[in-house]
Amino acid sequence: MTRLLEINGVKIHPSAEVSENAIIGEGTFIWNQVQVRENCKIGSNCILSKDVYIDFDVKIGNNVKIQNGISIYHGVEIEDDVFLGPHMVFTNDLYPRAYIGDFKVYKTIIKKGASIGANSTIICGTTIGEYAMIGAGTVITKDVPDNALVIGNPGRIVGFVGKLGKKLIKIGTTKEAIIMKCPVSEEVVNIPVNIYNLLK
Repeated sequence: MTRLLEINGVKIHPSAEVSENAIIGEGTFIWNQVQVRENCKIGSNCILSKDVYIDFDVKIGNNVKIQNGISIYHGVEIEDDVFLGPHMVFTNDLYPRAYIGDFKVYKTIIKKGASIGANSTIICGTTIGEYAMIGAGTVITKDVPDNALVIGNPGRIVGFVGKLGKKLIKIGTTKEAIIMKCPVSEEVVNIPVNIYNLLK
């Protein structure tokens, strides 16, 4: 096995290309054929797996796991504890043309604790809520609420999940929210009624 280089507490595979102007937190692993562009900010204890590309000015939080073959383009922001499944795709241009060089970048935000399944596509300009879970192969075309479980093309809400990723069970209601509980951890989550009503 190839020995990793260790620079300021960051472990980097010799085949990786990492800009000297990138800021990377201690305990992060950067694996085979990864490219990290200038002025990136990557947090601590992250994993950048094989063939990952991080564009310039991208911000990535702590404890983020980025699986093989993912490109994170300028305009995408990743918060703490996010999981990105193998070969999922971000876009950053709503009207792509090969002959238009000066295009508008639309910001995409993946909030704390969210998970995005393998081969999913996230259309730019959307926000994925905290602890939301996007099923494998899903296409996201609009914002996803906190704790939502989303599948399909286009993505639709089919349930709600807690911090463990287990599907929540309805245990009660108030005027403003549906009260739901994780069957494993017993975590209680209040889902606003207008969000719960989006359930398909």
